[in-house]
Amino acid sequence: MSAVGKNRTHESAALHVSGEARYCDDLPELQGTLHAALGLSPIAHGHLLSIDLELLRRQPGVVAVLTAADIPGENNCGPLLHDDPILAAEKLSYLGQPVFAIIASSRELARRAAALARQAIRCEALPPVLTALEAHAAGQYVIPPMHLSRGDAAAALQAAPHRLIGEWRVGGQEQFYLEGQISYALPQEQDSLLIHCSTQHPSEMQQLVAHALGWQAHAVQLQCRRMGGGFGGKESQSALFACVAAIAAHRLGRPVKLRLDRDDDFLITGRRHGFDYRWQLGFDGQGQILAAEVELIANCGHSADLSAPVMARALCHFDNAYWLPHVAMHGFCARTNTQSNTAFRGFGGPQGALAIEMILDSVARRLQLDPLLVRQRNFYRDEAGHNTTPYGQTVEDNQLHALTEQLIASSDYHARRAEIAAFNASSPLLKKGLALTPVKFGISFNVVHLNQAGALVHVYTDGSVLVNHGGTEMGQGLNTKVAQVVAQELGLDMAQVRCSATDTQKIANTSATAASTGSDLNGKAAQDAARRIKQRLLPVAAKLLGCSEADVCFAQGQIGAGERRLSFRELVAQAYLQRVQLWSEGFYATPGLCWDREKLQGKPFYYFAYGAAVAEVLIDTLTGENRMLRADLLHDAGQSINPALDIGQVEGAFVQGAGWLTTEELVWHPDSGLLRTHAPSTYKIPTANDMPPDFRVSLYAQPNAADSIHCSKAVGEPPLLLGFAVLLALKDAVAACGPAGCDPLLHAPATAERVLQALSQT
Repeated sequence: MSAVGKNRTHESAALHVSGEARYCDDLPELQGTLHAALGLSPIAHGHLLSIDLELLRRQPGVVAVLTAADIPGENNCGPLLHDDPILAAEKLSYLGQPVFAIIASSRELARRAAALARQAIRCEALPPVLTALEAHAAGQYVIPPMHLSRGDAAAALQAAPHRLIGEWRVGGQEQFYLEGQISYALPQEQDSLLIHCSTQHPSEMQQLVAHALGWQAHAVQLQCRRMGGGFGGKESQSALFACVAAIAAHRLGRPVKLRLDRDDDFLITGRRHGFDYRWQLGFDGQGQILAAEVELIANCGHSADLSAPVMARALCHFDNAYWLPHVAMHGFCARTNTQSNTAFRGFGGPQGALAIEMILDSVARRLQLDPLLVRQRNFYRDEAGHNTTPYGQTVEDNQLHALTEQLIASSDYHARRAEIAAFNASSPLLKKGLALTPVKFGISFNVVHLNQAGALVHVYTDGSVLVNHGGTEMGQGLNTKVAQVVAQELGLDMAQVRCSATDTQKIANTSATAASTGSDLNGKAAQDAARRIKQRLLPVAAKLLGCSEADVCFAQGQIGAGERRLSFRELVAQAYLQRVQLWSEGFYATPGLCWDREKLQGKPFYYFAYGAAVAEVLIDTLTGENRMLRADLLHDAGQSINPALDIGQVEGAFVQGAGWLTTEELVWHPDSGLLRTHAPSTYKIPTANDMPPDFRVSLYAQPNAADSIHCSKAVGEPPLLLGFAVLLALKDAVAACGPAGCDPLLHAPATAERVLQALSQT
């Protein structure tokens, strides 16, 4: 292969490091551009009584003040349920909810006027509900509860020789994309708009803006060249900002830009759902799981957003790598007076899989067995009866056993386990911990119709190629991979292929770039388009070379048959003269998927991606401070399209997962509902200093058995679950301070304070 399967530099790498890459805020502002800022609710729950509009209009530079009454169409930015207003109308649902929009001559003046919200908003406060458990106790949900079961869990629990009952919780996580939420709306002729928006879902933004304006979709054009990170936070929640900018631009007939600062971004937008768990487990003396019953209670915030599919994916990933013969899972999406939580890398999968990992760790400690041994004993097996998930999908192409064994050997797991035991026995204050955790992650949207993509490929008469597809580039290298696929199909050098900005006027009705499907869907669609062009070129090439079509080969920019050669440019020029179509659309729909959303049964995933991680940590028992010493990662990327990009994704996902579980703590004021951790000073994402000094990352070289693009596998979300090993290694270090069989309760994120709390139990 000339283009695929090789390390290729990210197509915008030089632009990124030189500062020349253009993001939304870097686009030249047209003359007359106005700037918007949002006035936010000062309370977490209550009634909106009035807004002092005259006070706001009197402020310097203010051109207009928009409220819910100024929205010509539907006042909604909710992606699934129409329960999330663009601007609050009567009810205030969380502290930080947008109530009005200031449109001013400069961003600074708009923000100064918006900061008067506390003075301008007159409201009646009601007691807020701020925790998921409080909402669960009150039966307050954004959607009805969801249930997924197999067998008879209650009977199997009663008959099990050993039982465990427990509760646990994991916090949410802020996406902390480097580029904040931003939209720039430009009025066009004939009552239409062009909107530059930092979003993972241009088509959904197009539809929601059209609904807010009462327009048809063809009057709204959404464009996104690149994002400075998304991580799920720009899948649905870009809508509010796109809608406000669009409404203001149309109303005033002038371009309007809305760019949030970091504090407002934190206060307005949602993040990964925090989960509370209540569980019972039945198991035997070997650690084999016999039955499980679990409640998963998600903090969804004030509206549904994407909570329904997030919870469905959490339920479908509770099993992770393990066969559960009898299981009953109950998912509750709690409505609280906080920001509406949304997609985040993994989309519920990490919250589901983490629960069973913590439970199995407790089983191992109860039986005084190595947690790795207990995990391996419960792995899915290839034999019938032990290879079907609770939702009815067969686990095919199971790489768990071989991949885990390879990592055990390469990481010297057993030798290091013995060395750590010896170290802990002689070290009273510093303790080490070690853990190996596996991953089985389903790849596809768990809404079947979203698993489709389109592409448009243009071949110009000089032999250069322009590709447009429905995916969005957020730094992950999607455009680079798609360009590689097209170059491979046409036998071209990478320099001859270029990807353009994502544009709803080029590819319509696109799915979000999410669920780790970006390369799978858009790569296949682009390949289909390039293949159609190639098929049209074959007869021309065969005639020019004097051979049969079967003998024509496209490679390295040359078209050949035996010793005869012509360049791709020459072939294209001749094809144009013969009036051969040199552009084509492409389309792909993932085959074989089915899903019953009511029964939670079917085949929601095209294939599974696997992986495993070993983490070694050191804790200070006097302060709870800790650090990672070494991490060994082995991830199943199939036959990688671009190993360099994939390794980068694995590294980044692992660190992001470890950050979620160790340092990234969200804290709301228990009375007012104010998010206290709404800036880098109080919300701690991992830095370079948190990387392990010994960091070993490898790709598991095994082609995908499914017909994915060039037999590759997704790497966007699955590696985030490798971060579980860090949390469990911390727990292992804490347990080393207690007697044999000690099972300390360590909630996540495992901050230094929580590590100290867990140490107090040993």
